[in-house]
Amino acid sequence: MANLLSAEKISLALGTQQLLDSVSLGIGGGERIGIVGRNGGGKSTLLKVLAGVHEVDSGRLTMANGVTVGMLTQADTIPAEWTVLQAVVGDRAEHEWAGEARIREVINGLLPGMDLHDVVGPKSGGERRRIALAKLLVDDPDLLLLDEPTNHLDVEGVQWLADFLNARRIRSDSALVTITHDRWFLDATSTNTWEVIDGRVEQYEGGYAAFVLAKAERARIAAATEERRQNLLRKELAWLQRGAPARTSKPKFRIDAANALIANEPDPRDDVELVRFATTRLGKDVIDLVDASVTLGGRELLTKQTWRLAPGERTGIVGVNGAGKSTLLRAIAGTQELSAGKRKQGKTVKIAYLTQEVRELDDVEGWRVIEAIEDVASYIMLDGKETSASQLAKRLGFSGGRQQARVSELSGGERRRLQFLRLLMSEPNVLLLDEPTNDLDIETLQSMEDVLDGWAGTLVVVSHDRYLLERMCDRQVALLGDGKILDLIGGVEQYLELRAHHLQAQAAFERQGAAAKGVDATSLAADDAAGAGAGGRVVSAAEEREARKTVARIERQLAKLAERETKLHDELAAAASDYGKAAEIDVKLRAVLAEKDELEMEWLEAAEMLA
Repeated sequence: MANLLSAEKISLALGTQQLLDSVSLGIGGGERIGIVGRNGGGKSTLLKVLAGVHEVDSGRLTMANGVTVGMLTQADTIPAEWTVLQAVVGDRAEHEWAGEARIREVINGLLPGMDLHDVVGPKSGGERRRIALAKLLVDDPDLLLLDEPTNHLDVEGVQWLADFLNARRIRSDSALVTITHDRWFLDATSTNTWEVIDGRVEQYEGGYAAFVLAKAERARIAAATEERRQNLLRKELAWLQRGAPARTSKPKFRIDAANALIANEPDPRDDVELVRFATTRLGKDVIDLVDASVTLGGRELLTKQTWRLAPGERTGIVGVNGAGKSTLLRAIAGTQELSAGKRKQGKTVKIAYLTQEVRELDDVEGWRVIEAIEDVASYIMLDGKETSASQLAKRLGFSGGRQQARVSELSGGERRRLQFLRLLMSEPNVLLLDEPTNDLDIETLQSMEDVLDGWAGTLVVVSHDRYLLERMCDRQVALLGDGKILDLIGGVEQYLELRAHHLQAQAAFERQGAAAKGVDATSLAADDAAGAGAGGRVVSAAEEREARKTVARIERQLAKLAERETKLHDELAAAASDYGKAAEIDVKLRAVLAEKDELEMEWLEAAEMLA
């Protein structure tokens, strides 16, 4: 494995903060490295040092001869007068870029529906950032440095980027270094993880799951004194061990000692107790949308949909940008007028709504952080015990000294945390979160999840953060742009499959339309081939009808199995003290899960026929 870059005892201080303190590291060919750490801890500065655009105070940086470097920064540097095509492919001739499948794949994956001849200037910040990322992927440098590449990408875009990097950035003469707070993306793309902490760069083998395991092991061996941090790591580790089956990272080091940490660790949330407590606080009626429709700008985003929120329900909402996720959240909150149908709210419901804006902090700009929190309340009940504003602030990253800072001095991530804290201090029993991960680092996300683990109420989250949705929510629903709310039995993975089938069907429809108009559809077919995974076999009308029947049948069976599984879980919990009965129920539960796995595989096979 060729060594592309080496850093030897590099140090860098900005003001009074020592960001890098005698750090030595290397990047070899074929490596894919994820960088994590607290906001302001030096991650972006380290990336600039590796790119050679930021000088160090001392130490030496060595680059192998001929290595090309490309970096995606958080700054917007594309000239406003350039066209999208000019920004992405540069001075390449049309036959050169149009004839290369990799370049077409990047354009189709990151810039779907965007007119390549549009000028960059009027584009939104998110669109300009996707254009900059597309340019880097087209240029394909040996050392690719990405600073928060998943910002402004939806779940589908994040999946595409992970798949592309895993397929295209595996050469032994190239490497990838990524700063990201998206834990799913980190797990999916990284072979190593670097943590920038207190001027050091701690190196771990594997992605996020391996990072959590190794960090817990190191903490155990060193008998770390930071009790709170260890508790968070153990809880996160417990969820990783018992969580989503799609988690596939396999750490290559010994994990027996780390597993010992969670031998007696309970599940992150006691769902039965939380639902019981939530029902006590809320009663049986929370918020109902009945035959609800919402029309905005002449477009119907919701069409006669009924959704009844239950006490203690924890639901995540996914969907493409513009499908109406935030609109649905506003409809639940009662701030979005329905064009048809009705909204019913229980008498004891108290809603808190975390929007994507932080303008509500404008009124407390001159206050100290602790004053802004205590202005709402001084104490709340959390985890069944009284918690002070100062204690909760500390749990969410505001140390004693930082609690005295002025709100006007806070960073974007700190303002987001303060906004969340003020909502919690109002003691809501229904919490609506619209993209809560914006500007938050991984450690803060862990703290927020830990706090919400002990919060009893109904939670609805809109997010593109796949890891957070799987970690915090027991159920996911999707908005696919057809005005319906679709329950996702298979979670985010099912949503991505549905979107892939939808896009392939849409492309087929466009080809048929082009053929009917006498238009040469060769280029459309070529673009489809780059993004399709169906294998190219032609499916007959009879086979398609049979496949649709199979899919419908299996979905009905899966719904019944889900009800059966829930019932058996309840019975198992009730029989916890009766070993014999619990063993019988466990056998039944395993049979249900086995049948569910078989049906899901059959569903996938039938669904591929419809792709």
